[in-house]
Amino acid sequence: MTVAELIVDSLAAHAIDRVFCVPGESYLGLLDALHGRSDIDTVVCRHESGAGFMALADARLTGRPGIACVSRGPGASNAAIAVHTAQQDGIPFILIVGQVAARDVRRDAFQEIDYKAMFGSIAKWTAEITDPERAAETVLRAIQTATSGVPGPVVIAVPEDILTADCTAEPVRPQAPIAAAPDAASLAALRGMLGSAERPLVIAGSAVAGDEGRRQLLDFLEAWNLPAVVSFRRQDLLPNAHRLYAGDMGLANPEAQMAVLRQADLILVLGARLSDITTQGYSFPRLVRPAQRLVHVHADHGVLGTHFGCDLAIACGPDALFATVGAPPAALPDRTGWIDALSEQRRAIAAPRRFDVDDGIPFEEVVSSIGKALPDDAIVTVDAGTFGAPVYRVIEFRPPQRLLAPISGAMGFGVPAAVAAALRAPERPVICFVGDGGLLMTGSELAVALERGLPLKVVVSENGTYGSIRLHQEREYPGRVNGTSFTNPDLELIGRAYGLAVTRIRTLAEVPDIAALLAAPGPQFIIVDTSVKAILPKPVQTRLAAD
Repeated sequence: MTVAELIVDSLAAHAIDRVFCVPGESYLGLLDALHGRSDIDTVVCRHESGAGFMALADARLTGRPGIACVSRGPGASNAAIAVHTAQQDGIPFILIVGQVAARDVRRDAFQEIDYKAMFGSIAKWTAEITDPERAAETVLRAIQTATSGVPGPVVIAVPEDILTADCTAEPVRPQAPIAAAPDAASLAALRGMLGSAERPLVIAGSAVAGDEGRRQLLDFLEAWNLPAVVSFRRQDLLPNAHRLYAGDMGLANPEAQMAVLRQADLILVLGARLSDITTQGYSFPRLVRPAQRLVHVHADHGVLGTHFGCDLAIACGPDALFATVGAPPAALPDRTGWIDALSEQRRAIAAPRRFDVDDGIPFEEVVSSIGKALPDDAIVTVDAGTFGAPVYRVIEFRPPQRLLAPISGAMGFGVPAAVAAALRAPERPVICFVGDGGLLMTGSELAVALERGLPLKVVVSENGTYGSIRLHQEREYPGRVNGTSFTNPDLELIGRAYGLAVTRIRTLAEVPDIAALLAAPGPQFIIVDTSVKAILPKPVQTRLAAD
């Protein structure tokens, strides 16, 4: 057995059945080991960032590590965005990099990079296999590191001659999962807090993102009558129309909502990291000792108490807590007024707005219309950008619908994620929201959809502007627009080139037609002439109208 064959057999043994790649001569041995495999699908991508994003979306849907294979130097550099995104989003991901021959390592060889130095601050672990007999050990640790605690990225560099070297080790089989359970004293303390709190608030995060986790979360909230917000871009964790759903922690929650949230007397964090956006720039709860009692439950003890002092910290997964916390006491405090106050804020935020603009269609109108027609089993992917903000506000997600969006804010995620989702769940409708900026970054991955016959529904917001940057520019440097506008090629021709049926939406009257396009068979490419004014602050809209 070669090292490459050992790697491939080890992936298959862990039910990893798909890898995404851009080929390179430095890992031809691995491509050869994948040749003819019926248990692993090799998806050939057009750019390493697209391959990485596809692997991340696939991992979000399966819970297994996403795998991307790239060549040394330029290939690994292009894939760095996926490593960073995996770290920010907490996604299990393994990037396999073909390296220069072992004899040339650290000799400044052609396209050589020291990947431990390159990825050391964003990868959970970086390894380089220089001894064929240690390949199995490296693969074992890579899978374990990528999936345990806070899931994240692992980078493995393998010299091209090591890949084809013989080894005597056996492929790595799945090992027993690491499991921790809350101790009796912590459970008793938590039950006491939950039973007495008059204004409790749950913050739910990515650790409950699986189908079973979402079901358990809802059962727990209903049993204990606990309202919950979700962490950044995790709206699919709970039915958004449910009385206990209080919204999400977004980029900048309205002050009226935050004023209500600050009235909580207990915050229970379940499977989320209390990081920048989820805490509104580390302002909620208050640093470093919150005004509320704070309970943090997470499988990775390293995220407990790092920024905010906890009254109770429990190092276990939410599933273990759900299984052991038990039923609530017979009588709980009356939380009707508290839950109603939270719901009122959520409804106010979710209400679609109306815009008086003359430069195109407010994209929020499109999102609102699509949200009302979204199939029950839809998978929605969203690229980064201001155009996507309405998706998180006005669409009422409900499991088993899924939302795949980059928590890191990485542009170019939307199209590759949609391709990966359609490959993983061909029976489910996949709708991709993408701006013209993000489309022109990774839209070439639509070639995979063409090759595989994937019936993607791609909704493009076209306004020739990097909208989120333009918004900030208008706030900080009013009237001095520079570097945020661009000219597009003919997007209709691009859509047709990739085999999609193309429709352009030019007026508000045509927006209701989109629902029929989403329900139509085959791939659809819907281009919306989108307003720039509608995404800008109100004072800027007023100034532009006056001009």
